[in-house]
Amino acid sequence: MSSRADASPHVPATSALPTVPPPPRWAVWAAHTVPLLVLPSGLWRVALVIGLPIGYADHLPGGPHIGPEEAAYILSLSLISELAAFMTLGLVRPWGEVVPRWIPFVGGRRVRPAAAVTVACVGAALIAMICAWALRGDTTMSSILSSTGVAVLIACYAPLLGWSPLLLAVTFSYWRRHRRATLDAPAATGSASRSAAGGPAAPAATRAGSGR
Repeated sequence: MSSRADASPHVPATSALPTVPPPPRWAVWAAHTVPLLVLPSGLWRVALVIGLPIGYADHLPGGPHIGPEEAAYILSLSLISELAAFMTLGLVRPWGEVVPRWIPFVGGRRVRPAAAVTVACVGAALIAMICAWALRGDTTMSSILSSTGVAVLIACYAPLLGWSPLLLAVTFSYWRRHRRATLDAPAATGSASRSAAGGPAAPAATRAGSGR
């Protein structure tokens, strides 16, 4: 009875899943660097909303007036950006292989590598386009910031230029590790099958008995 329940087709055996190699050290460091690159721009936006001195122009000593709706948008943008950057860690952490069980509906399911790679590549492309659009220059901020304020703005937003390249690098490492596991899985399965059938990997006693 118990053997039939264990062989249920609805629950795949753990051994049937390919063993994914651990991420290289450089990929782990790169994935942890991404949220740090996004943090300065988020803090700058928070400072803008609450009116901290970030180098406003002389005619705006206390900063521009920001309404509740605009403040909510700016703060939400900072939160979403940091969460998106944090998701890069999923490419080097176990929760990027299997969805955590506390997540409703999909908890405990194995993450499809193709889906993760596609989402990461699309995200990297969008980030690169946003950075390219930002580099064209915006006269709005220069009208409310002094030269010092513009320098602070550039210092806080410049790290974002590394977001897309690092995300692509970590995604490539993730894809390569899963591709290697997929290619190695049939070879390991075939070796185990030959051993069970008394092939080249069969015990010496079995080979000796067959030669009598």
